[in-house]
Amino acid sequence: MNLVRVNDIKQHFYCPRIVFYQYSMPVEKKATWKMERGKIEEDEIDRLEKRRKLSGYKLAEGKRQFHVWLSSEQLGLTGKLDLLIDSPEGLFPVDFKLTTGGPRRNHVFQLCAYALLLEDCYQRDVNKGFVYLIPKNDAVVFDLTTELKAETMRVLTEIREMVEREQMPPPTPARTRCTDCEYRNFCGDI
Repeated sequence: MNLVRVNDIKQHFYCPRIVFYQYSMPVEKKATWKMERGKIEEDEIDRLEKRRKLSGYKLAEGKRQFHVWLSSEQLGLTGKLDLLIDSPEGLFPVDFKLTTGGPRRNHVFQLCAYALLLEDCYQRDVNKGFVYLIPKNDAVVFDLTTELKAETMRVLTEIREMVEREQMPPPTPARTRCTDCEYRNFCGDI
């Protein structure tokens, strides 16, 4: 199997079938309105973020790097981080989210996967990261604990095993997610 994408971890928690379709049954999918909206918002966020002070992240100083591609053969993981803040206080991954609610479990695991990549690529510990909620203009900080990192690695293994077995996983129990899913036409049992 090729490298797993960080986004796959987020999708796995949202609905594991999304990851299954992407690897085991690649089909043409229709972009959802949220995907399209996210692309539009990305440019605006980049523009605004360059002018913001780091105090929104409770950091005194640091250098920002946008759209940082990270890849690790050792972890079998790759992804493009929205924002990396390299501060004397540490490395901080920032993942922008277009959501009206707060960060969800899948967002935290995605952030943790970025932390694992940063640790491998930069050989520095990464213990905190941020999910930036675009509509609220708010950076929510998360402790990226050893336990959370271990759980993220377990999920990576689970994704690899699912793809190798080519066995469709059960659908998400939260069926309201199916309404706007780009793969909903391929799930015949929901």
